[in-house]
Amino acid sequence: MSEESKVSNGNVVTNASFILPAGNGTKVCIGGGAGFIGSHIAKRLKENGYHVTVVDWKKNQFMAVDEFCDVFVHDDLRKLEVAVESCLGCKHVYNLAAEMGGMGFICSNESVLSWSNTAISMNLLEAARRCGASQFFYASSACAYNEAKQEDTNNPGLKESDAWPARPQDMYGLEKLYSEEMALTYGRDFNMEIRIARFHNVYGPRGTWKGGREKAPAAFCRKVITSTSEVEIWGDGKQTRSFTYIDDCVEGVLRLMNSDCKDVINLGTTEMVDMISFVKCAMSFENKNMPLKYIEGPVGVRGRNSNNDLIREKLGWEPSISIVDGLRKTYFWIKEEVEKERREGKITNNYNKSEVVEQVDDSLMKLGNPVKRSKLN
Repeated sequence: MSEESKVSNGNVVTNASFILPAGNGTKVCIGGGAGFIGSHIAKRLKENGYHVTVVDWKKNQFMAVDEFCDVFVHDDLRKLEVAVESCLGCKHVYNLAAEMGGMGFICSNESVLSWSNTAISMNLLEAARRCGASQFFYASSACAYNEAKQEDTNNPGLKESDAWPARPQDMYGLEKLYSEEMALTYGRDFNMEIRIARFHNVYGPRGTWKGGREKAPAAFCRKVITSTSEVEIWGDGKQTRSFTYIDDCVEGVLRLMNSDCKDVINLGTTEMVDMISFVKCAMSFENKNMPLKYIEGPVGVRGRNSNNDLIREKLGWEPSISIVDGLRKTYFWIKEEVEKERREGKITNNYNKSEVVEQVDDSLMKLGNPVKRSKLN
C-alpha cells in the first residue's frame, strides 16, 4: 500500500502505508461484533486470516454470519460467564458492544444504556484479563468530551486532553469516560496492552438507517430519499459535527491495534459541517432541491470537531475520506434498502420523519432470562 498525501488544516499530511499483519489463525473476540462498526472490523480481520469470535445479543441484518466471523455467540455480555467463555483462547479482545443510537435514542434512554454499557465494559475487560489476552481495544466516543467546550459552532477541534475536567453532555458520554479509565487501569495493573479510540460520528452502508436508533447521516439520507416536498431537520440546523466514514474507522482501529500508541486518541476527520449543509449534500446526489422544515428535537452540543494532531503524531495517519464521497455511498445504499422494502410491499411513507425512542427497558427485563445460545462454525 503506497503512501498518500492530503491537505489538513493548511498542511500537507502524508498517511504512512499500512498492511494489516496476517492473522494465521490468531484468535480474537469482538464484543458487539454483529453491530455496524464491529461487523466491519470483524470482516476485515476474518478476511486477513484471524479466527474471529463475535458475541452479540443481536444478529446482523446486513451480513451473513460466515461473512464476518468464524464463531457467533448469540448471548448477553452483561453476564460475566458469557464474556469469559467468549474470550477463551483469544489473544486480542475488542469491545464495540453498547446500547447506543443517535440523539433520538440516547436522550431518552440514559438509565438503560448507562447500566448496560457499564456492565458490558466491566465484564469484557475482566474476561480478557482472566483469559490472558495480550491486547484490548475499547471503542470510546467523542461524547466523552466536556460539554462546555462544545458550545461554539466554529469548534476548532477537541484535543484528547479536553475530556478533563469532566462534564459530558449525557450518561452515554460519562460511561464512555469511566470505561476509558477502567481500561487504562487494567493496563497499568495487569499484563495487557490497552488501545482506546474516541469515535467521531461513524457512518456508512450496512448500518442502522431507520427505527429511531440511526444516526444523523442515515436519517438525513433516508428523509431526502423518501421526501417529496420538504425535509425535516431537528433544531436550527446550525449545529456542527465532523463525520467519519466506516472504512476510515476500521483502518484507524487496526492501525492503532498494531501500533505502540498507548494514548487515548481521536478517530475522526477534521472536516466539520453544519446540519443544513449536510442535508443539502445528501440532496445533491439526485439533484433534489427541497426546502428544510425546522422542528423541535434533540440536537446535542452546538459544535464538535476532531483535533487530529495526536493521531498524526502517533500513527502517521488520519481519516481522509470526505463527507461527499462517504455520504454518496451511504445514500445510494440506503436508497437500495428503501426500494427493496417497497418491492416487498412494506409501508415506507413514514420514512421522511425521525422519531425519538421512548424509554424502553426490554433489554434490562430480558437479562437473567435464558438466552438461546448458538455457535456457527
